[in-house]
Amino acid sequence: MTVPVIELRGVSRRYDDGPPALHEASLTVRRGEAVAILGPSGSGKSTLLNLIAGLDRPDTGTVTVDGVRVDELSESGAALYRRSKIGMVFQFFNLLDDLTVTDNVVLPARLAGMARPEASRRAAELLENLGVDRHARAYPGRLSGGERQRVAVARALMNRPPLLLADEPTGALDTAAGQDVSRLLSELNADGQTLVVVTHDLSLAQSCTRRTVRIADGRITGDVPSQAVSPEAVR
Repeated sequence: MTVPVIELRGVSRRYDDGPPALHEASLTVRRGEAVAILGPSGSGKSTLLNLIAGLDRPDTGTVTVDGVRVDELSESGAALYRRSKIGMVFQFFNLLDDLTVTDNVVLPARLAGMARPEASRRAAELLENLGVDRHARAYPGRLSGGERQRVAVARALMNRPPLLLADEPTGALDTAAGQDVSRLLSELNADGQTLVVVTHDLSLAQSCTRRTVRIADGRITGDVPSQAVSPEAVR
């Protein structure tokens, strides 16, 4: 049986005195899967993502990613965990405008202690594979939204993470660029990259993942093949 990359067991998280942002969530994602976390705004998607990424800690339950008990990590341990185990792609790219494309992509590897020549070779390889190598010396502000998201994906893959998390990766893109990024994510998964996409976009879930976990009011309400998800799941 394929070893799980993500195992959540009975995870709950509450902020202040409000209702739980996440309530007794259990989830397993196996190596090589492409999974969408689908739900409307305020459903608990971001909380779930933050717990997997080690950006937040559950009140109860356990979070294990690639053999690491994320819920037990210190702040410095969580930073090291994200550096080695997680690649993250965000809605608004989060590229540094005062660094070139190459320097943006190289940054995670340099923080992890990789020598500059090796990091530069890895960055060049990724930029070429993702079709943006001609922009290697440009600054992000000169690129289209779709190109910036490809650079962000290259940065996320720099340290060869077991898990790629994408948070509304097409939310800031026009339709054509969004479809381009969706195809890219599908190709990465076809090459073996474990992928979790957090979104409220049913079409994105159907186009680049094979399984959809539905979430509403902090509870996981369904877990089905992506093509079987109905539009009502995100209303």
